[in-house]
Amino acid sequence: MNQRLFEKIRDLKAQRRAVILAHNYQSADVQDVADFCGDSLGLSIQASKTDAETIVFCGVLFMAETAKVLCPDKMVLLPDRRAGCPMADMITAEQLRGLKAQHPDALVVCYVNSTAEVKAESDYCCTSANAVAVVQSLPRDRQIIFVPDQHLGRFVEQQAGRALILWPGYCTTHVQITEDDVLQVKQRYSDAVVMAHPECSEPVKELADAVLSTGQMIKFVQESPAKRFVVATEVGMIHPLKKARPDAEFLPAGTRGICPNMKKITLEKVQASLENLQFQIEVPAEVRLKAAKSLQRMVEIKPGG
Repeated sequence: MNQRLFEKIRDLKAQRRAVILAHNYQSADVQDVADFCGDSLGLSIQASKTDAETIVFCGVLFMAETAKVLCPDKMVLLPDRRAGCPMADMITAEQLRGLKAQHPDALVVCYVNSTAEVKAESDYCCTSANAVAVVQSLPRDRQIIFVPDQHLGRFVEQQAGRALILWPGYCTTHVQITEDDVLQVKQRYSDAVVMAHPECSEPVKELADAVLSTGQMIKFVQESPAKRFVVATEVGMIHPLKKARPDAEFLPAGTRGICPNMKKITLEKVQASLENLQFQIEVPAEVRLKAAKSLQRMVEIKPGG
């Protein structure tokens, strides 16, 4: 890390009474400059518990929006306004309203990887860690619409034993990781334990020893006696895994698991964001209040994982 740049960011952070949050898929130097690293919702909840006046969210737009929904009185900054999420953009509030009209008695569960407008049209929000528990908590006599990720949705169907109405969305990065990628690494390292994110395609998940959210991966490797792991998720995840288990080896499943949007944020952009208070994230009040309800209902379930 550029020490001079690190010190400049530290000084600006103090001036702005700011907290820096970094998702596990950010580059290693951005993770290292952050106050907290983790998954998107966990980071937003962490932010809401601090006395910081400003949140610099090193992630993508829907994450910064979620932070603003949970922390309406704080200034939320996204260091690169172009850092979006193709999956979140695969469904609009209007499309979800159309789907709800086709299934008027269904409850809507939306993955946190969605826009604030979609969260506002949903009954419950979920993360990859608690999606199964959220669905299991819902009445058995109600249909469930699950948006936007079909791959997480299929995993939830299997684990929860519930048929879901799925939207055909997907993570453009996770679907780049293929069955062949995993098999090639396993052929070289037969002792390696395969961890796959639930956003991966079904053939990849079927090859995995464990299907886990990013936070669950860290806990898993801390508790596992294994010394070598295949990581079928975005490559940025290897950095926190190495911190959690410096004695273990972590092998990426192929070379294509890189999210270009996550990698748009750099230390220089974090500095500029703090210096110029750019780019500020706003969520209209009526959208924010409705979105907050779907998030709060999820939190009240208190699922494990």
